[in-house]
Amino acid sequence: MEHTFLACTHNVTDVEWLQTALAPMGQVLKVGETLDDLLGLIDATGASLVFVGVDRDNLVSQCALVESLLAARPLLIVVALGDGFDNQLVIGAMRAGARDFITYGLRGSEVMGLVRRLCDRLPQLPAHRQQGGLSLLYGAQPDSDAALVAAHLGLLLQRSGKRTLLVDLGLPNGESMDVLGLEPAFQFADAIRNLRRLDGNLIETAFARHASGLQVLALGTEEEGLEHYRSAELYLLLSTLRQQFEQVVVNLCGQHDSDVLRTFVSNAERLYWYSDQSVSSCRRNLDMLQLWRERGLKLDHARLLVDRYIDSVAPDIKTLGRTYDMPILGGLPLSPALRLKVKNQSRPLFELAPRDALSRALQQLFKDASSLAGSAEPGFWQRLMGLGK
Repeated sequence: MEHTFLACTHNVTDVEWLQTALAPMGQVLKVGETLDDLLGLIDATGASLVFVGVDRDNLVSQCALVESLLAARPLLIVVALGDGFDNQLVIGAMRAGARDFITYGLRGSEVMGLVRRLCDRLPQLPAHRQQGGLSLLYGAQPDSDAALVAAHLGLLLQRSGKRTLLVDLGLPNGESMDVLGLEPAFQFADAIRNLRRLDGNLIETAFARHASGLQVLALGTEEEGLEHYRSAELYLLLSTLRQQFEQVVVNLCGQHDSDVLRTFVSNAERLYWYSDQSVSSCRRNLDMLQLWRERGLKLDHARLLVDRYIDSVAPDIKTLGRTYDMPILGGLPLSPALRLKVKNQSRPLFELAPRDALSRALQQLFKDASSLAGSAEPGFWQRLMGLGK
């Protein structure tokens, strides 16, 4: 069972240490040091254990936070985190209601053993609301064609009869808006700023909508990368969106490594690892893969997707699969003229050239989109050939 743990501490190094130690059990999210932030994340994640950092300078306010947190959520497990050789910190935290105290730098195996025992002893908090499916498209190198692929995956899911949202956070910014011919009146930064009042009415009126019914939320052309946001607020946003939509597709290609990016990857049901055959793209992707694997990030749900694939050019797709040590989803043909038409005319592949090799390959590769959306109706893929009609 995957767990989500919250860490309320101003020390980023402590969070990274906990993430590494508890990677086999789940994920650790850094949260702001206020009661509202904590309660919001507990409700969104269903977390049953919270780490609270304590130090001499802020001990009174930190102990008050522990007391308030347990008063609001009596079933919660609170573990204090600090200098275990300072008796004042240990006594203060335990009196406030902390279940245990972890000393900085404790071995990862000891931390995991303690957390596992605590989680096994106490009942879980009530489960949070049912959430929609989450599919990610990620590659370490910025690529405008990734937005084209993500947009068409969103179209396939939307046309299956399930309400679908495309969140385009890939680089270059906002490419999907051009692919789909939309104007971004409400952007990703707006969603973060309005997180507390983001409900079905705001989503329905503010988010861009394609003629197919697919809704889109994208980075503005001048917006900063994901590393400038807090993982806690991104998790809250993701949770809200998954409660409003049956399927959420996120393009993250080109984003730098960050807690936020890893939060997305850890919570996805499907990860399409996007690359091409070039040495530069493979090098950047393999460096990121090695980093994440060393940090214990689980990537069992990842599948390799090779775009602009040319069968006669090395390395071939089987070699790439072995190099990435990842199951192969497949390859998408180059079709440069058709890609250019899609971008310039803002019309779907399935409308411009339904029988082109690229159109057929997209439908074949994302055939699992029908199972994601729960569609088992006969003739589903045949009807997709008429997306634009």
